Amino acid sequence: MEYRGGSCLILSMNYVTVTAPRAFNPCSILLPPSKSVANRMLTLAALCGIKPQSVLQGSLDDLCDDIRVLAQLVQSSDELVDVGAAGTAMRFGTAYLSVTSGKHIITGTPRLQSRPIGLLVDALRQLGADIQYIGNEGYPPLCINGNPSMSGGRVRLKGNVSSQFISALLMIAPTLDGGLTLCLEGEVVSRPYIDLTIGLMQRFGADVRWADANTIMVEATGLTPPQSPDIEADWTAASYWYEIATLGKTDAIAFGSQLNHDSMQGDKVCDEIFKAINNSTALFCYDFTLCPDLAQTIVVTCCMMRRRFRFTGLQTLRIKETDRIEALRVELEKLGYVLHTTDSTIEWDGTTTPAAVQPFIGTYNDHRMAMAFAPCAITLGSIRIADPGVVTKSYPTFWRHLQQAGFNLSYNK
Repeated sequence: MEYRGGSCLILSMNYVTVTAPRAFNPCSILLPPSKSVANRMLTLAALCGIKPQSVLQGSLDDLCDDIRVLAQLVQSSDELVDVGAAGTAMRFGTAYLSVTSGKHIITGTPRLQSRPIGLLVDALRQLGADIQYIGNEGYPPLCINGNPSMSGGRVRLKGNVSSQFISALLMIAPTLDGGLTLCLEGEVVSRPYIDLTIGLMQRFGADVRWADANTIMVEATGLTPPQSPDIEADWTAASYWYEIATLGKTDAIAFGSQLNHDSMQGDKVCDEIFKAINNSTALFCYDFTLCPDLAQTIVVTCCMMRRRFRFTGLQTLRIKETDRIEALRVELEKLGYVLHTTDSTIEWDGTTTPAAVQPFIGTYNDHRMAMAFAPCAITLGSIRIADPGVVTKSYPTFWRHLQQAGFNLSYNK
């Protein structure tokens, strides 16, 4: 159930009340594996004929939804594949199934079915894929007749599309008869995610490189699995602990030792962003083009610190799990902060409004809304978060880890 009101208590709502600790517990938080790395590793391994269990150590039940769903997709023989809300699985899975024998229908939640996929489908069709739309043109669900002998060639794609479209094409490229020359037109957004894909492909023996600033070339060399398919800790998940450490002014919670500061994950910049937030009192400006998944954490943190900001490069937030720009505007207004937004910017100039009495924070089926707002309890004393189960999409142990750090959680179901 989605909640948009301010102070009205809906007794049937599923929510958690998060109460800040009087003192933080000294503890060490085990961050989840990077889903950006894991999902690319799963796709590349599957293209080599390697089962998910060889890449993911432990039970699939212990993994976040996005990783678990893709792991199930690449080893499923079922004709109907439902990826739920996992946009990554939809995009990577569409490309993977295009080059894999068999007929499949790939679908997901109503929200996922409203997220465009036409540019990826068009590109795959140019390479010989047999893909049909079942419902609305340009949107899931899709019917895919897999063709392991797709021809490859040259494809043009706008550089400002989702990097997952680009990554999906790149990962299947070594299996195509003619390889792939991918020409990206205009500004290339989220370049670190593309570089992450290229780096992991090279670990699988792919001959892939930037030919120039807007052209990627992939030879038809096939893929071979690396000896050690390690998956590093997730920098985006770490951002919530940076937020907690900043708002709580605490160093009692250890989490940084697992993080790879030489990582190819674009969100490793959260370390420098939080240093900048803490070391300056001027208007804080930042371009999130290369790290859009950090935006919710940083917007909420700055509001709780009453730090004026202007953030740009947020155009992809409109088509994420929800319209994240609008969701942030609505939910922060409940807490008394009036944001000014456009299609690609969010700004807070210090304007406030009376906060709602005992507001619920709506999560809009978006895991990052829940995790970005939960640390607000430190500033507000407590906060109520609707539909806490959404965190399973990327960080299923998040609430347990909050308790480990000393937060009190009370659930209403």
